[in-house]
Order: sequence, then structure tokens, then C-alpha cells
Amino acid sequence: MIKFSVCLDTLLTEYPFVERAKKAKDLGFSAVEFWFHDKDEDINEFGNLCRKEGIEVACFVVNSPTGDIGGTLVNPEDRGRYISRLKDLIPLAHNLNCKTLITCAGNTMENKTYEQQYNSILDSLWEASKIVEKEGITLVLEPLNTLVDHKGYFLDSAIKGAEIVRKINHPNIKLLYDIYHMQIMEGNIISFIEKNLDIIGHFHSASVPGRNELWLGELNYKNILERIYSLGYKGYIGLEYFPTMSSEESLKRLKEFFRG
Repeated sequence: MIKFSVCLDTLLTEYPFVERAKKAKDLGFSAVEFWFHDKDEDINEFGNLCRKEGIEVACFVVNSPTGDIGGTLVNPEDRGRYISRLKDLIPLAHNLNCKTLITCAGNTMENKTYEQQYNSILDSLWEASKIVEKEGITLVLEPLNTLVDHKGYFLDSAIKGAEIVRKINHPNIKLLYDIYHMQIMEGNIISFIEKNLDIIGHFHSASVPGRNELWLGELNYKNILERIYSLGYKGYIGLEYFPTMSSEESLKRLKEFFRG
């Protein structure tokens, strides 16, 4: 059975943040995720609502792709800032009963070699692994596309991302496989998943092109998601798309699409 998590920063944005989780639940989605809301005054209210309504917080983000929030993994000089940010978010994760945190690599640095940045990711994630292991949290590293949305981002290959995760070889460090981003960069979606599901901790999804509903574009999401779950995946598929209609109508149609 496919389990979806609704991203509250791309869907249901017509409503105040706290109300979005309840709207998702009313539409039949029992899990949500978000980007950055740890400093919002309503985060405690959001947590209380999720507990009351039985809504699971699948994941949220530690640091931004550019590093302006939480620093980067590619810059060794950012390591202290990054680790401090991670530690600061642990209480929020526990308060929301969230077991997965998303981490970004950061943009390529002109004054560092590829090897220096690659090794910095390894070193920073290894240090982070000691923290998340003690806290019972999984940290998922996200490759992004550099052709459409994130020009200059260092880690634009899931193949390289998987290589990094396997080198770290820690059960609390996994890969976030964003099907939208990686269709743009590498394609070969099902084959990659078949080879690497053991290290994938979360999925994101959207149509290509457009980053819209899953039934649009060139990807056959019915086949992709059926294969993911047939391989034994137990987690969520994050819906991180921008709707072409009202969010409520879009999510209703999505449920109908995957029932059909």
C-alpha cells in the first residue's frame, strides 16, 4: 500500500501553516512534512494538533540548499554551524515525533576542489551520524537538480549520493531519492531504486517537466511506486509538487488516480 506524505510548503499553502496538517488529514493523508518552521511561534500548536489528530510528521529539513540556513556540508568551515543547527533541531524532532531529517549538501565552492568538498560531506555526515544515532533519528542526504531549480548545487547526482552514503556505512545516514530531481539529471529511475533501496530513507515526487501532479508529464508514477513497494519499502512517498489547481482538488484527484 502506497503511503504518501504531504509537503506543507508546496501543498495546502492557501491555509495558515497549522491548519494545513488538519486539511491533509481531512483529505485522507495521515502524514505530512515541511521545510523550515522551527522558529515559528505556531510550531508548538502544530505539534499539539498532529498528536491530537494522529498525524505523523514524516520529515523536515535541517539546512537549506544554499546553506544560508544551517550551513553546508561541502564547506569544512561550516561544520560547527551545521552540527549546532542539527543539535538545535533534535528537541523539535522529538516534540513532533519525527524520525527523519533531510540534509542538503550546499552549493559548489569556487575556492575548494571537488575532492575537498566531497571529503567535507563525508566528514560532516560522519560526525552527524554519532548525534542522530543516539537520538534514534535518520538523516537523509538529498541530491538536487542543477538544470532547472538549483543551479550551482554540489550534489546533483543520486549515484554520487549513494556512493557517499555507502562510504559512511552507517544505518542512520541514508539517501533521499527525489524522483523529480533525478529524472531531470539521470533518469533510469526504477533501475537505480532497485539497486539502492537498501540505503534510501525517503522519497520525493513530482511530475517532469513542471514539478506538478504525479499523473502529468513523462514519468509513469503508478509503475514506479508499485515497484518501490514491491521491493519492500515501508516508508513514505513525499508529495513535494506544486498543484495546477486548488490543493484540495489536486490531492483528491491524486487519491483517485492511484486507486484507479
